[in-house]
Amino acid sequence: MGGKDFLQKLAQVRVVGVLRASSASAAVKAAQAAVRGGLQALELTFTTPGVLEALRELRKRLPEGVLLGTGTVMSVQQGRSALEAGAQFLVSPHLSEELLNLAREAGIPYVPGVLSPTEIVRARILGAEVIKVFPAGSSGGVRYLNDLRGPFPDLQILATGGIKPSEVPAYLQAGILAVGLGSHLFPQSALEGGNWAALEAATRRALHEAGVI
Repeated sequence: MGGKDFLQKLAQVRVVGVLRASSASAAVKAAQAAVRGGLQALELTFTTPGVLEALRELRKRLPEGVLLGTGTVMSVQQGRSALEAGAQFLVSPHLSEELLNLAREAGIPYVPGVLSPTEIVRARILGAEVIKVFPAGSSGGVRYLNDLRGPFPDLQILATGGIKPSEVPAYLQAGILAVGLGSHLFPQSALEGGNWAALEAATRRALHEAGVI
């Protein structure tokens, strides 16, 4: 998936589900339940044991239109293994020139995590097309992002970290490309208890509250 297609897909789905699970099996079942609940973009984090196994399995099982990537990518080795397992995009909590180069060579989008204006300028110089502002919620939320868009009006932002579903419309109205949500889509109690029907219902409820379905 090229950069332009990725931008269009993020603008279409508006919410990316950030899934941290305790096992590959739980990740697969949780992802399937969330997609049944209406989620169309997923980021499986490397903090999930067996994340590559889950990624490979989900690439087989999920509908073709669902965007599936890998997050919390901390090294080139992790990035390469994720691409080999079928990740359609890579996300990290930091800005990595090495990961950006790897993704560029593979023709896969890489979304680096940044926060300050200095980091944003560095990411743009390196050629990042989409940036992840993290942690957005605890760093000032929409007000902070509006301040950033003053000197950087054309930023393509995936905002994540501490955002509630009810806040998503305000982020989108502020010109944010898409918002990452985690525990509101994947409640810990449902994940730990294997209650996939409850997780599906929670995802559907959160996406309705976010105004995307």
